[in-house]
Amino acid sequence: METNRQKKMGALLQSDLVDILQGEVRKNGISNLIISVSKVNITSDLSIAKVFLSIFPAERGKELLKAIQSNAPLIKHDLAQRVKNQMRKVPDLMFYVDDSLEYIDQIDKALKGDENPIANPDLLAKRKKK
Repeated sequence: METNRQKKMGALLQSDLVDILQGEVRKNGISNLIISVSKVNITSDLSIAKVFLSIFPAERGKELLKAIQSNAPLIKHDLAQRVKNQMRKVPDLMFYVDDSLEYIDQIDKALKGDENPIANPDLLAKRKKK
């Protein structure tokens, strides 16, 4: 269960990380790329922050995640400059890809497509475990 302090610090880090990451994308002139921070979970001792990123297009997600992870110390430094008046110590950043939007899209496509078990009940027999 997250405390109010963890939630406030997570929201603070989330808004600043969005500015940092999107600023880098703009500064480097990368087009057709959207990076958003969907959630930031902070441990109770405020030492580690798990940052969940939504990356569009999703095909570039793994390579961008590796690039972001390799630049984590620089991102932490930029973040420290922004939040130095609100936090004594900036937590270590751990980045993950948030694929929940892809999962929702797959479910939506399955329900609209040929694999709709409501429209085609014969598919349910195939899905049962033997």
